[in-house]
Amino acid sequence: MSMLIIDQKKCGQDGLCAADCPMGIIRFEGKGHFPEISPENESACIRCGHCVAVCPHGALDHTEVPLAACTALDEALVISSAQADQFLRSRRSVRQFKNKPVERPTMQRLIETARYAPSASNAQLVEWLVIDDPQRLQAISAKVIDWMGALLQNPKATVMPYYQVLVNAWDAGIDSILRSAPGLVVAMAKGPASVRIVDVTLALSYLELAAPRYGLGTCWAGLLQGAMLADPALKQAVGIPQDYPYHFPLMIGYSRVRYYRLPERQPPVIHWG
Repeated sequence: MSMLIIDQKKCGQDGLCAADCPMGIIRFEGKGHFPEISPENESACIRCGHCVAVCPHGALDHTEVPLAACTALDEALVISSAQADQFLRSRRSVRQFKNKPVERPTMQRLIETARYAPSASNAQLVEWLVIDDPQRLQAISAKVIDWMGALLQNPKATVMPYYQVLVNAWDAGIDSILRSAPGLVVAMAKGPASVRIVDVTLALSYLELAAPRYGLGTCWAGLLQGAMLADPALKQAVGIPQDYPYHFPLMIGYSRVRYYRLPERQPPVIHWG
């Protein structure tokens, strides 16, 4: 059975599916013919669904990307350029969280949205670790502080100038590592392809852009990421398997703050080719 199933009564024989196939494996010989994938080329298919998505007639089905599972786009939900501009510019890193857990169904929904982020060759290898136990989150922050403290005691170690500030804040009862966030979500992927770190970053970007619609704020946990890269024991303490070399953590929780302005940024540096 062929991967492609063509409803010949609906097919417009326009070749859109063949032209849009990223792998170029759909053969279309013009009017009077129907698109097809030869059996020897089926293994090259990356199951991206472009062929199903681009057909305006709903004539093409794919055995591994079923037409029935592909939601039709709702034109009424398409946002304007002005809405897109404000939406993207209004993203902020939130560091003040309410003492309220993020409900797991909400977290599940955010991850469901984030799985639509692009991935290299449509591999879809990103996996998720969600930590919402307050004691465990506190313990993770404490381990990062301990790691920083050890570096500060080592005269030969290279330390960032703010490490001592963070350790002092911790001693004063302030968590500047995970900001007392009620949740931590880690996107991670197995190796060996270095593009997986891009996959992970894109997935987290989708999640953080969707989060404010649920009243949630996020902040990239760079201090924890740096510590995990430097100390495998910290990575293990977080719960990331050793054979997952690509990862990044994101703090998440209900935001205690609301922003009313769009702070300007420096002009882009553009090199036209």
